[in-house]
Amino acid sequence: MLKQILCFVLLASAVSTQPVLGQKPESLLIGPGDLLHVTVFDTPELEQHVRVTDAGSIPLLMGGGVSVTNRTPAEAAKVIEAALLEGHILLRPKVSVTVDQYETQSVTVIGEVKDPSFYRINTPTSIIEILAMAGGLTDAADRKLLVDRRGTHEKVTYFLSNDATVATETAVYVNPGDTVVVPKAGIVYILGDVTRPGGYAINDNEDNISVLELVARAGGTAHSAVPSHARLIHKTEQGYLSTPLPLSDIQKGKHADLELQANDVIYVPYSYLRNIANNGSSIGASVAGAAVYR
Repeated sequence: MLKQILCFVLLASAVSTQPVLGQKPESLLIGPGDLLHVTVFDTPELEQHVRVTDAGSIPLLMGGGVSVTNRTPAEAAKVIEAALLEGHILLRPKVSVTVDQYETQSVTVIGEVKDPSFYRINTPTSIIEILAMAGGLTDAADRKLLVDRRGTHEKVTYFLSNDATVATETAVYVNPGDTVVVPKAGIVYILGDVTRPGGYAINDNEDNISVLELVARAGGTAHSAVPSHARLIHKTEQGYLSTPLPLSDIQKGKHADLELQANDVIYVPYSYLRNIANNGSSIGASVAGAAVYR
């Protein structure tokens, strides 16, 4: 019986030291100006509310100053325990640290959102909520987002999927003081005799777009168009390079669909202006004035 009880106690002890399944590790770090609440168990006279200095340390009532910046509250508690032990203040110090107030209580959202600005948050917040505060993405936004962590400047990437379930399940958390960067997506253009000529952002889940997909998004070619004389204009360091595009054969399935690159231009000529199809420079000049679509 004694052996069974001993085994049970050891098993319970081992289980209690395991992390809780699905528990999210603490990631919000202490920074200069934060107001901390330091509690030393069984020693109430050492309890204090103290603000982190610009140098990143806090002065303890006993034990001197300790550096706590870029640490979680749990890590800061361990540092304080070590200071109290090394200073011979307590034999077995047990410290708890909580953040009463974060000095940096806002997140910065910049780039392709409808209202880039500073937004106040007090706790780690889902990036989806942060984007909602900023009015959502613009039509030209890339779905590959970047979170620049406060203090450590760790770069955390997040892909905002078109699938709502995937977007919420994979959402990262943004901490007070972080910066969310929403870059501009690559743009491809289609000009000439199509329903909706203009620029279209490459911002779907696959992060690419083909010739047929672009033509479809532009509403298709008009009856007066000459797709057999279409041109593909690719931007290079030297300017625009115009090459024939077998759009008619691609539409008929006689030629494989082609994947486009950012800043590529498709020009579909009008039946009565076939000579323009060979003028790549004039086509490239009109790209700047094209409307941009989602």
